[in-house]
Formats: sequence, C-alpha cells, structure tokens
Amino acid sequence: MQISMKCSIAVHCLIFIYEAREKARVTSTLLAQSTSCNPVVIRYTLSALKKAGLISVERGKGGARLEKDPEEITLYEIYSALEPEGLSSLIGIHSCAGSKCPIARNIRRVLQDPYQKIEESIKKTMEGISLASMIETYHQGAEKPGDAPRENPLTYS
Repeated sequence: MQISMKCSIAVHCLIFIYEAREKARVTSTLLAQSTSCNPVVIRYTLSALKKAGLISVERGKGGARLEKDPEEITLYEIYSALEPEGLSSLIGIHSCAGSKCPIARNIRRVLQDPYQKIEESIKKTMEGISLASMIETYHQGAEKPGDAPRENPLTYS
C-alpha cells in the first residue's frame, strides 16, 4: 500500500503557502522550485486543491492562499482532492475474471469486508491529522537557536 506522491506534493505546497503568507506571492514556479517538481504537476495540484475549496489562486499574476484555517484542513481532505477514487485506490484486488478456479471467482467477496474495514480505519486516521499539526511538525524540525543560518526557503535565485 502506498499513498500517492500527489498527496505529499500537495501537503508540501500547502505548508509552503501557509509559511509564505504575507511574505511572498506563491506561484506555481516558486512551488515547482521548492518541491523539485515539474510546474505542470504543481498547476494540476493547485487546481485540484482549488476545486476542493482548500486554496484560492489569484488569476493572472498568480498567488495562492489558504481558504481555510489549517486546523480545519485534514490530511483526508487533501488526499481526496487529489485522488477522486478515494482510498479504494490504495488496496487493489487482482483481476482473475473468467477463471475456473473457485477461489478466483470468490476472492472479491472474500476481501470486500476486510478491505472496507482497512479503508475506514485509514480514513479515520487521516481525518484526525490536520494541516496545522503537520505545520507544527515542520516547525519542530525547522531551524533552532544556535543552528547555522540556512538559506530562506521562500526565496530562490
């Protein structure tokens, strides 16, 4: 099982947007530099987050901002914005259509309930994780007093 990298890119972007508020105009180019992703991937990500109501993007000159308080944005909301098929894409059942094997003919029915329970558990866990808690974790690992100064992550030359 693996949550797609789309989710981690989106979380990266949302934390960046939050940290850059009132400091920098956050554009897809700036986010592409920060994430080391192609700007097209960033524009797709921002579009999905905008469609989900998590961010707004100023037309023309760019500039993304959060539309909700970080406490109100859950990891599940972020994931769902990028994975319209939901958590069912995390766990798959191999295709064995047309098989004469009795196990193959029944494997979907056998796995349906356990997989549903797993999806519900993952969803509940993801709903309990807010963007604010991830921002807090970011701050815990950020530069501490006495550390050597680092380049400002919000500026690129």
